Amino acid sequence: MPAALAQTDSPPTLERCAAIGAPTDRLACYDALAGRARASEALGTRAEAVGVVHAPTAPPSSDPSFLSRFWELDAGDKRGIFNFVGYQGNYVLPIHLTSRINRAPQSPTQAAVPQPAYRTEEAKFQLSLRTKLVQNVGFEGADVWAAFTQQAMWQIYNGTDSKPFRNTDYQPELIYVVPTKPGLRKLPFDWQWRYTQLGLAHQSNGQSDPLSRSWNRVYLGGGFERSPWVLSAKVNKRLNEPRETDNNPDLVDFRGRGEFQLGWSGGLHTASVHYRSTLKDVKYGSLHLEWTYPVYNDQPNGLRWFVQAFSGYGETLTDYNFRQNSIGAGVTFLQF
Repeated sequence: MPAALAQTDSPPTLERCAAIGAPTDRLACYDALAGRARASEALGTRAEAVGVVHAPTAPPSSDPSFLSRFWELDAGDKRGIFNFVGYQGNYVLPIHLTSRINRAPQSPTQAAVPQPAYRTEEAKFQLSLRTKLVQNVGFEGADVWAAFTQQAMWQIYNGTDSKPFRNTDYQPELIYVVPTKPGLRKLPFDWQWRYTQLGLAHQSNGQSDPLSRSWNRVYLGGGFERSPWVLSAKVNKRLNEPRETDNNPDLVDFRGRGEFQLGWSGGLHTASVHYRSTLKDVKYGSLHLEWTYPVYNDQPNGLRWFVQAFSGYGETLTDYNFRQNSIGAGVTFLQF
């Protein structure tokens, strides 16, 4: 989960709101001044991604929630189409340390390829955006979104090999998001079922054989919340390919078939844990932890300090069948 918002404790005034430079922070301040403070507080939890807030096109919803603001579930949170916002997190980690480097990537259908003398110290960054293509289509309040995520590992400290990019992954998606009707939302222990989503995704490392890795999948997911917690879950179904053209036929046996993501916000702090599971063997899959805190406390929706840790298989697509541990530190931006 990308970084989420946290709010300052100072009471808003018209003058204070007008003086805030960042548009999203300014909007959050105006929301609080207009009586939408609970909605702003709900934004302190991270869901699956983050984005830029645009002014709502309808009156505020009667049941404000972070997931509603993030996926524009309720009528009061709809913002129209083609507003580009964040999705799976946008960050730069100038320091990224990994326990092991995959010196000879291979798969059952691709021969091992010896790699340069890559260093275990590198930089990592990710850019992830989404936009709504169609609003209110099919089920009541349902929307169609398009998204694109790019993640790169950069050997910036490896001057000997001209500072190459060790791996770059690309992931376009189409997502159909259906809000849960109010009468069906309530779950035990005060949890709320907020949405169901159906997605189609492609992921590739952009390489040619024998380093090429890619897969196509459909997924079914749902989002749940109980402030200050947010939970999302997905089950992936890989679209089969003929073995002679499949670069990684055993990918889901290492990377996983299911994804579970839990986010928490405590004041200005946010944290999340993302678990990928094969749903068959706990030895595989991965665990992904993140923590954020604002660089400037009066702009919690601006630049945030960011720490990320990973353990397991598939931090990159090239390393889908290679186990490693890593930790990185930097900043995250383009908050929701």
